[in-house]
Amino acid sequence: QVQLVESGGGLVQPGGSLRLSCVASGNRFNFNAMGWYRQAPGKERELVADITGDSTNYADSVKGRFTIPRENNKSMVSLQMNSLKPEDTAVYYCNARHPYFGNYWGQGTQVTVSS
Repeated sequence: QVQLVESGGGLVQPGGSLRLSCVASGNRFNFNAMGWYRQAPGKERELVADITGDSTNYADSVKGRFTIPRENNKSMVSLQMNSLKPEDTAVYYCNARHPYFGNYWGQGTQVTVSS
């Protein structure tokens, strides 16, 4: 059974940085894409950033502040978040996709940006 486990969330002051990590286990295949979504209270889940092969994609709201570092481990994805704002506060979910084997989600990790 495929599992995605996130780590790295927490409380940070505005302007600070956090790094989220997600490791997949139980998969006998390489994912086509991996990335991060977030859901703030009262809002729908939205894409933050993802990587497909060597191509990365970022939501307009995080461009220039968030980065998905390249990983040698194809079952791992990280999210480097800099210059954090209060509006970045949300539960962040790791996502991994394969066109045949399906779509997988982590359990979520809370990121709170507050002074």
